[in-house]
Amino acid sequence: MLVLVLCILALVTPAFFGGKMSRLAFVRFKAWWILVVALLSQILIIEVFPDADRTMLEVVHMATYVAAGVFVAINWRIPGLLVIAAGGAMNGVTIALNGGQLPASKPALEMAGIEVAKGEFSNSGVIKDSVLPVFGDIFVWPEPLPFANVFSFGDALIVFGVFYGAHKIAGSRLVKKPWQLPVDALAAGESQVPAASAAEAGQAPEPRIGPRHSAARPAVISTAMETH
Repeated sequence: MLVLVLCILALVTPAFFGGKMSRLAFVRFKAWWILVVALLSQILIIEVFPDADRTMLEVVHMATYVAAGVFVAINWRIPGLLVIAAGGAMNGVTIALNGGQLPASKPALEMAGIEVAKGEFSNSGVIKDSVLPVFGDIFVWPEPLPFANVFSFGDALIVFGVFYGAHKIAGSRLVKKPWQLPVDALAAGESQVPAASAAEAGQAPEPRIGPRHSAARPAVISTAMETH
């Protein structure tokens, strides 16, 4: 839950740095259902059926990371997604090397107020003789802070990927050159580069098209669509 909350907060930060939040609405994910199935599967094995057959739960847990990798491979051109994938891969490889569970620091779990019942499956926990424990849940957002939990280097990289991608797409002052919007965004009249970002990137803002130029606009869009 902590990582999800931080990702949502990262998504809205461009608004505080001159970003155009409406640009985020033009992002189109292909095969988005793969990621939805993976996330729902993790919720089921951790929250709904933690007492089911452990081997099955561990296999499903690792399969969700494979599914997420497929989703990234399909959508890798979207800003920030490769960074998010690197964080996910860091977690996924560590989980695979530790038999389907991410190793966690016992002091960190205690500071976060997390208790895992014996025999109950959890996405992370204390593992004896764990492999690559440095990539496990060794950091803590402690109680009594809201959403107290533990997190890993991979989780931090995922949040940073969302932060970077949101700013790149929205064209905030924190990036030199905003992401080029897809053709359907241009057809909807969305500006390619916000004025503030264009000036900082050394580009001229896209001119506002008036009535005298309206006849030429469909031709430009049609040409762009043909080239893609």
